[in-house]
Amino acid sequence: MDRRSFLAACGIGAGGLLLPGFAGQAIAASQLTETMEVAAKKRLADAGLSAAAAAGATYCDVRVGRYMRQFVITREANVQNIVNTESSGTGVRVIADGAWGFAATNTLTAEAVADAARLAVAIAKANAAHQTQPVQLAPTPGVGEVTWKTPITRNAMEVPIEEKVALLLGVNAAATNAGANFVNSQLFLVNEQKYFASSDGSYIDQDVHRIWAPFTVTAIDQTTGKFRTRDGLSSPMGLGYEYLDPKTSDQIVSSNGVVSYGKSYDMTKDAIAAAQQAREKLTATSVRPGSYDLVLDPNHLGLTIHESVGHPLELDRVLGYEANYAGTSFATLDKRESRFQYGSDIVNLFADKTQPGSLGAVEYDDEGVKTKQWDLVKDGKLVDYQATRDQVHILGKTESDGCSYADSWSTVQFQRMANVSLKPGTSPMKVDDMIANVENGIYILGRGSFSIDQQRYNAQFGGTLFYEIKDGAITKPLEDVAYQMRTPEFWNACSAICDESDYRMFGSFFDGKGQPSQVSAVSHGSSTTRFDGINVINTARSLG
Repeated sequence: MDRRSFLAACGIGAGGLLLPGFAGQAIAASQLTETMEVAAKKRLADAGLSAAAAAGATYCDVRVGRYMRQFVITREANVQNIVNTESSGTGVRVIADGAWGFAATNTLTAEAVADAARLAVAIAKANAAHQTQPVQLAPTPGVGEVTWKTPITRNAMEVPIEEKVALLLGVNAAATNAGANFVNSQLFLVNEQKYFASSDGSYIDQDVHRIWAPFTVTAIDQTTGKFRTRDGLSSPMGLGYEYLDPKTSDQIVSSNGVVSYGKSYDMTKDAIAAAQQAREKLTATSVRPGSYDLVLDPNHLGLTIHESVGHPLELDRVLGYEANYAGTSFATLDKRESRFQYGSDIVNLFADKTQPGSLGAVEYDDEGVKTKQWDLVKDGKLVDYQATRDQVHILGKTESDGCSYADSWSTVQFQRMANVSLKPGTSPMKVDDMIANVENGIYILGRGSFSIDQQRYNAQFGGTLFYEIKDGAITKPLEDVAYQMRTPEFWNACSAICDESDYRMFGSFFDGKGQPSQVSAVSHGSSTTRFDGINVINTARSLG
């Protein structure tokens, strides 16, 4: 292919073959439950595999995807928006002359997929002229024809929109009646129907479901104009609509009455509590800056894990290949070799894409690698990173970690964060037991604003609810709390972790990475955890 033909083909690729996958097209809610026959997807995949091989590819994978999203957005007694979108197409990735190439099409015919495959090969051959080393792809066995589905009991896409609207408006009314001045609530529902085929001999059909039910209530002091908000304490989950069928056994109640949630969620109960707690925050004591022992709830600690462990232990950030969304990483390869003391001896952090109910759970990643669990930090020491098929040779490993993901058929798969979690403590310990041993501390629940530097080393985290701990007891609510940390110092200050009975998952539903940007969804499990001697600042202080 000469230069003129190549540029013309790329022009077709940009204009005719590629369609932004995340946006999709608006469809009726009834169409969200439609599926594509596996046999039809296999025919498309075989067309791509055959065309790529004929054009000179030494490796090829084809992803046929249908991505459905439904967003229901309300405020007080009003429905602000209902969005149903669908995006379908096929992405083809190849290795030719030792280089990667990728192309995609939203035309679901064998001829269109074959054209995309040939374009991908042409792109790979053009890339090869500028590549200093060929791609080294770790072997992965072909698994033949397999299927996997998120283990759900109620498909959220099948639930009538009237039922969803009634839930959210009921939540809003309950919060308003409990003292909220404003309340907005949403449902975010995702279904990814993903078919992966490769020249390794895999034909993998997966049906992935996710759900999130966030809300925010606002309470206002009408005299002063002061206001405070309280976000919901739900976590996005890899579950169906059954997540919104609350079970008392999934609720954990602290000694001061704050209810946290596990594998199911009582949205109305939480909204009522949120309204009351937002009012409470209006008169809460502003924190006195200083050193405190922090007791961090899993719904809060998950974000800290995400930013200070999950992202810095992505191998592409470690190598400096990825710098979007807060930079590279302080956790360089030499630290792995020296078994760097990332945390205290009780800190064990692991990655996985297997935990039931987690956002990242699948049977196979987007490179056809069977997912697993592996250690990142063991007994406080850095032992590994997150890496894909073309990265693991850098670490001296022969098997991918199974953490490749693309957010659409139209985007190329690359290394994304797995679920990264903190193992629970091995000795019996409940939240109240932990608090009973704290003399001067703060109990923090819920996510808040945060900031982190370009090496994932220095950071600052807020939260949603803050309570003073004095002499082993929760005494009063606090406000204006944020803690500052250096990643290794923070994790080395970890002195206690509650046991497995307190283990819960936090989630990031829209985690961004890459250029062009892609989003993924990951969970972070932990039990309530104590960190000693952490610097706390007052966010309301003014220098003026």
